[in-house]
Amino acid sequence: MADANEFRLPQVGLQTPEHEELLNIIDTLRSQGISRYVDLPQLIVCGDQSSGKSSVLEAISGLRFPTKDNLCTRFATELILRRSPSPNVTVTIIPGQDRSEASAKTLSAFKSPSTSIDEFAKIVNAAEKAMGLDIVTKVFSKDILRVELSGPNQPHLTLVDLPGIFWAGDQSQSDDDAALVRSLVESYMKKARSIILAVVSAKSDLAMQVITKLAREIDPHGDRTLGVITKPDLLFAGSDSENTFVKLAKNENIVFKLGWHVLKNRDYDTRETTREQRDAAEKKFFQGRVWSSALSQTHLGVENLRPRLSRVLLAQILVELPGLVRDVDNELQSCKDRLNALGGPRRTSSEQRLYLLRTSHTFVNLLKPAVDGTYVDAFFGSPDTAEGYSKRLRAVVQFTMKEFAEKMSLEGHALQIVDSKPAGQTNKDGPPVMLRDNYLEQVTLQMRRNHGRELPGLFNPSMVGDLFFDQAKPWPSIVKETAEKLVAAARATINLVLDRSADTVTKDGIMRYIIRPNMEPICDRMNAKVEEILKPHIRGHPLTFNHYFTENLQKKRQEEVRKSMALKMRQFLTVPFGGVDPSTSNGGYITQGVSADRLLKALVPDESEPDMEKFASIEATHAMEAYYKVALKSIIDSFGMYAVEACLLEELPEIFRPEIVFELDDETITKIAGESAESIMEREDLQKKLKILEDTMLTLRRLKTFTGSAETSGSA
Repeated sequence: MADANEFRLPQVGLQTPEHEELLNIIDTLRSQGISRYVDLPQLIVCGDQSSGKSSVLEAISGLRFPTKDNLCTRFATELILRRSPSPNVTVTIIPGQDRSEASAKTLSAFKSPSTSIDEFAKIVNAAEKAMGLDIVTKVFSKDILRVELSGPNQPHLTLVDLPGIFWAGDQSQSDDDAALVRSLVESYMKKARSIILAVVSAKSDLAMQVITKLAREIDPHGDRTLGVITKPDLLFAGSDSENTFVKLAKNENIVFKLGWHVLKNRDYDTRETTREQRDAAEKKFFQGRVWSSALSQTHLGVENLRPRLSRVLLAQILVELPGLVRDVDNELQSCKDRLNALGGPRRTSSEQRLYLLRTSHTFVNLLKPAVDGTYVDAFFGSPDTAEGYSKRLRAVVQFTMKEFAEKMSLEGHALQIVDSKPAGQTNKDGPPVMLRDNYLEQVTLQMRRNHGRELPGLFNPSMVGDLFFDQAKPWPSIVKETAEKLVAAARATINLVLDRSADTVTKDGIMRYIIRPNMEPICDRMNAKVEEILKPHIRGHPLTFNHYFTENLQKKRQEEVRKSMALKMRQFLTVPFGGVDPSTSNGGYITQGVSADRLLKALVPDESEPDMEKFASIEATHAMEAYYKVALKSIIDSFGMYAVEACLLEELPEIFRPEIVFELDDETITKIAGESAESIMEREDLQKKLKILEDTMLTLRRLKTFTGSAETSGSA
């Protein structure tokens, strides 16, 4: 019966020519070495030591794996099963990435001592010897044994058998070996395109088998895990243990969306039986026990497991194909970009100069759009990432200048002068708050100490400048801080552009001999321009020809008159005088019976202001505030136009222009672009990678031609 918790796979037909081609193409990709760079869809067989993994592989393939000392589980084994008229086995070794070049070459040239299926144990032992495995010096290896097995009864299937997980070492395997095996198994399980075949033994307590815990940690929703229960014949019929594993097989305990499968493998007494005898004994066992009534027949026995695994693998390939093509294409483009950055071999000064000229051309062609804000090139990537944003220098500058303008408006003044201050109000983030009356007292005191020959009620013209310079004291620190941010942003963009334009060693030389020497004058000119822009706002005499100043000054005076008249109106139009309260809803309209002469006399009193110093202080403060607004707009625009644009951004693409390369002598050219051993090795590795990726793309194009027909066949 079907399990309600089990995920329904796409109904994909098996063993059609199209599907055989699909599986063959994926195996071709794997043999080309693409797995080093891009994960491929695959079935990985993992479990604890002695869980019966080798017996599962034997049941699926018919191969008799060597059982002495569990030698076959000392390394990962790729088992490729294919249908063909005659049986044959081919064994190769894929060297691990920790192998030296000489050792890897030797392992890649491994020749199998036999191609007979009956001598498979002899073949495996020879491979183990080639890997240098023994019980004393080396127990496990990161090399991969690739076994291609064909025959008339083989399913179309590929599996990767991994060493069994164990917790503690003994005489034949150490604690370090345990950590190595676990790390190897987890690395395969974490590959998102891998289907996990989690093998558990009914002989052992389920809670003691770590593979189910690992599977749930790495694949928490069970989307790509299929469980296999082995050794059910070792459970007593009707026992609690048998009921526990039946419940597990029904997907009611540990839930995997791909479900569970149960196998009965050979035991010690039946180890010499044939494949046919083994399969017949398995059928007989399930028919006589609770398994056949509790589970669907499709979840029992190896005859049902083979097509089930083929279906799972095929469905995974079809699902992952678009992402696989995308990943390979991305890796291919990245590899080409890196090779372009490295350039061709450059042994002579002419080759080195030519490389630098090409690097300069790439640099200018990327930095100029970064400055101009045209982010069309693939180099700029996504703006959602920190790196992609840093490459967009114009965007960084625009945002930084916006922040600068806001900070100057909110924090540029030394004091915030207010007419009234509610009790308890504080301004923790901004400038200190001061009442206008208190500020006017300070201005009056300052005017007394700076009094010249001006008449009473007038103020020394220098007072406006003194008040303004005090109020604008935060400006230099804000402007210089912003300038430093913009220079840092420019350096970050240049660094990223150079990463794309040159290899690491040459990049260091370009930075040392070209970029830094040319950036220093740019920074010096920018800093000098900043000082020039700040100078009239720090000392000297205020100067402006902008009518905005007089407009602001008049507005300030009008505000004072308006406040004074409003106060007198409120005093005059109170109820005792026969008027109405201005706070009422009718807006404080004058009622009949109010004398216009009395109102005029109230608004324009005959008496004059006796405190001439206060009058002068008010006028000086108004002039300072009006000038401050004009100067604020001026410095924000001037800093952006003359310091940022003219001195920094316009100069950046020129710091590594081709003319500079032409002017360098041969000795400097060699210091910069002379090729290091690391660059030579990197180019060789990239060329190998490029060949693999290009072959992979050709193969994937073939795969695309079969995808449509495969899907059509599957839905038929």
